[in-house]
Amino acid sequence: MKNTDNEITLKGDREIEHIPALKEKALRINLNKNIYGTFAEIGAGQETVRHFFRAGGSSGTIAKAMSAYDKDFSDAIYGVEDDGRYVTESRLKKMLSHEIQLVEERLKRDKHPSKMFFSYANTVATIDFAKQYKGHGWVGIKYQLDPEEDYNEIILHIRFKESDSRLQQETLGILGVNLIYGAFYKYNDPKKLLRYLYDHLDKDQLEIDTINFSGPRFKDVDNRLMSLQLVKNGMTDAVMFGPDGNNVLPATILYRKNILALRGSFRPVTKVNMDMYQKSYEMFLQEKKVDKDNTMVIFEITLSNLRSEGEIDERDFMDRAELLCSLGQTVMISNFQEYYKVVEYFSEYSKARMGLAMGVSNLIDIFDEKYYRHLSGGILEAFGKLFYRDLKVFLYPMEDEDGNVITSQNLKVHPRMKELYKFFAYNGKVVDITDFDKDHLKIFSREVLKMIHDGQEGWEDMLPEGISELIKQDHLFSCGDQ
Repeated sequence: MKNTDNEITLKGDREIEHIPALKEKALRINLNKNIYGTFAEIGAGQETVRHFFRAGGSSGTIAKAMSAYDKDFSDAIYGVEDDGRYVTESRLKKMLSHEIQLVEERLKRDKHPSKMFFSYANTVATIDFAKQYKGHGWVGIKYQLDPEEDYNEIILHIRFKESDSRLQQETLGILGVNLIYGAFYKYNDPKKLLRYLYDHLDKDQLEIDTINFSGPRFKDVDNRLMSLQLVKNGMTDAVMFGPDGNNVLPATILYRKNILALRGSFRPVTKVNMDMYQKSYEMFLQEKKVDKDNTMVIFEITLSNLRSEGEIDERDFMDRAELLCSLGQTVMISNFQEYYKVVEYFSEYSKARMGLAMGVSNLIDIFDEKYYRHLSGGILEAFGKLFYRDLKVFLYPMEDEDGNVITSQNLKVHPRMKELYKFFAYNGKVVDITDFDKDHLKIFSREVLKMIHDGQEGWEDMLPEGISELIKQDHLFSCGDQ
């Protein structure tokens, strides 16, 4: 037993990380004589700056606080968006840049040589009157950590989960304080900064589905890895990033789209994966109500496929992502184990026709009851959610140990599931990919990976063009030059 500074500790006590109260955070910012900037909050109210006013000492921190609620006023200050919308990343960036420019113009450096300027902004839409749309928003900070240094930027997108506008406003205010405090005092560990955004908040209150760090202090931050942390920490169910490697907002690229999804480990991506993609894509485009110009293909990796001995192997994740991006694909990292949850997620953004491309073994797994024991309606409930949007499965065949090709016509599911499978197969919900290269059926990612690790020859021919060169060049999957 110890007694340090009158605090008693007992054997077996665990160290608990102290989470500063909101007032403590705001006061620490206020009492720093060098932190000085503006608050611009649109859409919900001045929830964030209110905490700094109440904490005391705010005159040394707040140069200006404003809310440009009227659209004409907002347009006059920040300009008109091309799409006419106000709750967008583009709007937020314009707000941050405009406010920082005003600070620089109005507060001369020779008079304030030690000041670290910042601009905090948010543009949000809270829950609507009918309570059908819970709302979302963009939140960000542009700031300095040294007067002689360029500005850093942290920008995130949130989705509200609460069903009361007042609660959403309070949640937004807490998040704002956490972001500002973290930006100044936790910037050296972005992963922890992410977790601290939920101080005094619950994940049932809001979801953070996109975050991007930029600037001199974050030059080594990989925003794709930060996306992975969002999923890993349970802050969101899924994140996405485009072929350029940058995070993209799911709502932006999925909204009202026809969606074709391919799930896999892609460890590494092989000719089988790309053949499945190309053939299922061609078939999907032949479906009624599917428009090529309005179709999005998503390569999905579930979090369970990213775990190594209980922990997420981040290097492994980066290797897979790099290869898929090099092939021009959009990648989604999700927390979803079951396929029906993937479809439910897509359905939040689009009511258009969807398709899933998968191999025979994946389809057999879908008909395994053990995955649905947590549902009151069991597998029937899951299948109702999976197929209710007129979804189709494009099935890629596999070869068994005897060299027989297994398709939807001769695959075997559990005897209890036989009639259920027949129902979906006979009703055209499962469609075979018939145009395939039989040689590809002998390619398995796990065997390719083992060959890479063991330094064997011949694995290069199993991968899409250019992929083996990337693996060797960048030493992916712990590969040296063969």
